[in-house]
Amino acid sequence: MTVQTTSNLTNSVRTQYLDIYHEAADFQRVYDICAVAAGKPYGEVMSALEKGSSIQLNFLSDLAIATSNISQVADLNPATLRDATASVTPVSRANAIQWSQQLDIQNYTNYAASRFQKIGKNMMESVDWRAAEIANTGNLLKRAAARASLDAGTTAHNLSEAVFAEMETLIQVLKVPAFLKNGRPQWYSILHPEAYYDLRTSGNVESVGLYQKSEIILNWELGALGPFKIMVTPWAKVFGAAGVDHASNVDTTLSSAANALAKTIVVASATNITSGDYLTIGTEETGGTFQPVNERVKVSDAYVSGTTIDIIGEGANGGLRFDHASAVAVRNADTVFPVLFAGPESMAKVYATEVGEYGEIVGPKEQGLVNQFSSLGWKWFGGYGLWTDSSLSRAEVSSSLES
Repeated sequence: MTVQTTSNLTNSVRTQYLDIYHEAADFQRVYDICAVAAGKPYGEVMSALEKGSSIQLNFLSDLAIATSNISQVADLNPATLRDATASVTPVSRANAIQWSQQLDIQNYTNYAASRFQKIGKNMMESVDWRAAEIANTGNLLKRAAARASLDAGTTAHNLSEAVFAEMETLIQVLKVPAFLKNGRPQWYSILHPEAYYDLRTSGNVESVGLYQKSEIILNWELGALGPFKIMVTPWAKVFGAAGVDHASNVDTTLSSAANALAKTIVVASATNITSGDYLTIGTEETGGTFQPVNERVKVSDAYVSGTTIDIIGEGANGGLRFDHASAVAVRNADTVFPVLFAGPESMAKVYATEVGEYGEIVGPKEQGLVNQFSSLGWKWFGGYGLWTDSSLSRAEVSSSLES
């Protein structure tokens, strides 16, 4: 008797799980929406652009406005065009997991599907992180004070309608490309929910919600402000503990390593740590520095005293998302939230066509002398870059929720 099993339907099962991978890879893209394939404005094909270690994007200056009549006795003096360049530097990224055959034999969970979902999510986060790093380190910046001085308790340091009005003026003056909605130009604004809180409860926005559009108050739906389509997402970049120090300052370190999913951390000193505090684990992000595994956690109400701190985090079980080494910084300074203002062509994107925009999934593959292990991974080759310094802008604000 011939029995149909998953072993002799490997391709069908893998195709089914690839859908899960692509769904996860597409679901939470944030900063990538501001990027357009680098070849589009120039009519180049991606397969040609991907070849260089650094891809040069060329720009020509405009001609000066003609202000003189045509001479009847002398020819024109020809104008001179100036040129400038920008560049995108592609990088390679990959990650993988490995498991034993015994796990497949004995597991009672949906581990087979879950690992494709986790791999897809990791690919998305890793690639979008590259886009976020480019988007949030541009030189066109507005903030009420230096990043290290932004104070959650100072209203002028929080996000408001006035910030949007100023950025609208700036983005139009600099002629940042927009997308059209009903014939009107529109741009994106990408922000974290804690920054959005101050916008939604401020000035005219709240008044409109009270007297004209109740959805703003009752459903927390703002949607757009001026020409900006508002994208509120917890995946928006934050600079944890990068703002002003609290009056009850926490400035300590982990005294032992903490693993992902842990619900407690052990610190060198518990001075000023109290339940309900936000703590940032990781290196302070100053200027243009980005730390990929920094994370913010809440001190649990279960915590009373001592150097073992009960925490609630963004991990799958309510614990930590990432592993953290011993001696990593733990601080409670105010968080800084970058608010991005951009259009659909604010960044250039390059990727290897052989691997694809969503990366290439590798495996599952059997390994070992008796095929007792399997592995699954992804790889991606590509990069992001600003077309120009004026192609996007950002505001950096604090949030009154931390005051």
